[in-house]
Amino acid sequence: MAFACRNITARYNRIFVVEGVSFEVAAGEMLAILGPNGAGKSSMLGAIAGIVSGGGEINVNGRNIGRLSAAARAGMGISFVPEQRGNIFPTMSVSENIDVGMRLLEPGARDEQREFILDMFPILKERASANAGVLSGGEQQMLAIALALGRRPDVLILDEPSQGLAPAVFDILEQAFATLKSRGLALLLAEQNVPFASRISERYLILSQGQTIRTGGREDLENPEEIADAFMGGAG
Repeated sequence: MAFACRNITARYNRIFVVEGVSFEVAAGEMLAILGPNGAGKSSMLGAIAGIVSGGGEINVNGRNIGRLSAAARAGMGISFVPEQRGNIFPTMSVSENIDVGMRLLEPGARDEQREFILDMFPILKERASANAGVLSGGEQQMLAIALALGRRPDVLILDEPSQGLAPAVFDILEQAFATLKSRGLALLLAEQNVPFASRISERYLILSQGQTIRTGGREDLENPEEIADAFMGGAG
């Protein structure tokens, strides 16, 4: 199993907002973390990435990185795209942003990864010389994902990537995630957009009040209305 978490907790000061969540994500698979606002999705992802206080065992390719810093976790194969927009360098060009993301790769690997990213997001190639700050919301989200891919991670964590985006961007993201899965990445996705998550995920986990209330697979995701009813019911 490429990515496994055991008994994950997240807290702010002494208040625990996530307790005892466990899951696994195989290489080439996406697990969707579903749930309403306040369920603990973002806090849990932040704890896994190392930017929110928490605990538990986090295994990437068999190595427990749960006690490492956020920077060290990134170096061990985890990349995180947070929920808030602006996870880019707005005064730098698109091309310079991508270069920053790949700064730790060897030159040959850097060229290969740049080509892969630009093939996946052709609009970034078209806008290569533009300042990142003038991109549309959808283009900025693509660039944020491109930055996260710069280290060639084994695990990509995405927090609400569809939030606030035009529906036309969904197709681009769906195709990108399919490509990443085909290359063996393990993807962890927090989403409130259940229909979107159902199209791109193999399995799901529903959080309510920081705990797992339901898990399931593709057969459930084919009925997103039922899943939405489940997590709204759990929120009550």
